[in-house]
Amino acid sequence: MDFELSDEQRMFRDTIRDFVAREVTPVAQEWEHTGRYPAEIVETMKQLGLFGMTVPEEYGGLGLDMVSFAIVFEEISRGWMGVAGILGSHSLACWIIARYGTEEQKSRYLPELATGERRSGIALTEPGAGTDLQGITTRAVRDGDAYVVTGSKTWITNARYADPLPVLVKTDPHAAPAHKGMSVLLVEQGTPGFTVSRDLPKLGYKGPESCEVVLDGARVPAANLLGGVEGRGMQQVLSGLETGRINVAARSLGVAQAAYDAALKYSRDRHAFGQPISDFQAIQIKLADMATSIQASRLLVYWAAACADRGERVDMQTGMAKLFASETAATAALEAMRIHGGHGYSQEFTVERLYRDVPLMVIGEGTSDVMRTVIARALTSGKEKVG
Repeated sequence: MDFELSDEQRMFRDTIRDFVAREVTPVAQEWEHTGRYPAEIVETMKQLGLFGMTVPEEYGGLGLDMVSFAIVFEEISRGWMGVAGILGSHSLACWIIARYGTEEQKSRYLPELATGERRSGIALTEPGAGTDLQGITTRAVRDGDAYVVTGSKTWITNARYADPLPVLVKTDPHAAPAHKGMSVLLVEQGTPGFTVSRDLPKLGYKGPESCEVVLDGARVPAANLLGGVEGRGMQQVLSGLETGRINVAARSLGVAQAAYDAALKYSRDRHAFGQPISDFQAIQIKLADMATSIQASRLLVYWAAACADRGERVDMQTGMAKLFASETAATAALEAMRIHGGHGYSQEFTVERLYRDVPLMVIGEGTSDVMRTVIARALTSGKEKVG
């Protein structure tokens, strides 16, 4: 067993780490609190080719292995998790287009998505349907060479920049089971009837916008049906979410590491009763637990990514990684705040921002309880085992 990164992966990690230290970390606190969009950071990510992580090389992308993919989200999230979100849903959209799109769709969209000239996201959640995607009500009715789409989506990251935006719809609302009547349409900006209505106010996850999207009789060309065949949308989306969970697990890992780094530094600098508080056993125990859980999370995340690289089905592995890493991040952020004491509640310190960011990691790409269900189903089906 080899638990080490390859030389190429380490060099890649160092490149991303240098970028974050130089351009992300110094501005994260101020820009996050003022709600400033990180346009300059986005430009550098374009230059680094990061918008093409999941785009195959033949279309101008990096075609990264999944471990390197995880490294990007871990390192950027150590500096500012919100910035990683700009890449997250974009990379998921690129992945499903690259895997399921027609040759015409791939040729039309992927080269510009790889450079960041085009950006994307993915529209799944609705006001009345989140975890239960089969309960969506957005409909697409075929009318000649187009679909007429009516419905709304919510909590859509990158909605104002996404072009195209993959949208999960029901092309046959009477299908049984429901997933057989679901499809994905690639909706381009400027489509009449397609509106990004408002940005949603959020506790954390500042930087990228999260929006409501309205489709009011929007006419989408039939050529924009992902894969060209109706009824495969649920399969396409769920397959993509396995990759998305690596992204969220790695982001969780980055936030947890940032919380630990801040807590360790503060414990060395802060003195009480004539000594650094890092000398107190109560603080040492907290730091030891944080460090152990973070390293366990890292091993789970890289293990899930490595399994994906081998072409395995990874719903159980990504579920375990996302569950453990996100819960570790939530615990680490709270413990870091406790170690900081009153200063941890101040907006002048990083841990306050981390504490607001972690709830999204526990919720996004499936809640912790949904992850437990995914893991249990894989185990009880006999297709996966532990040990």
